[in-house]
Amino acid sequence: MGNFRFYRRLHIFPGLSVNLSKSGPSLTMGVRGAHVTLGQRGVARTVGLPGTGIYYTSRSGYHSGLHSAHTESPTDPSTQTIAGHAIGWLMIAVIVAIALAIRIAIGGALGIR
Repeated sequence: MGNFRFYRRLHIFPGLSVNLSKSGPSLTMGVRGAHVTLGQRGVARTVGLPGTGIYYTSRSGYHSGLHSAHTESPTDPSTQTIAGHAIGWLMIAVIVAIALAIRIAIGGALGIR
């Protein structure tokens, strides 16, 4: 039996996209060969050689490995999950609102309705 997977990328502008998946939303900024992704698991920076499948990803933040564990007492995992989802959706809402405002401003300047 297999696992159910879901992933959808919405391109807002060239170089800016919103990624939706079963694990939550994230925001990707960059160009082909180099991009930064901001999501619930922290920040991921990826560089690679387009078309070769060769790439390097560096992560920081939540789930980045044992070597970066904090010395403070950990927060309850369910609280972390709820906070991560709320921050993720808020980030997506702000980005979409900004993108729509920019599109409206550009459309108004060009006389497009």
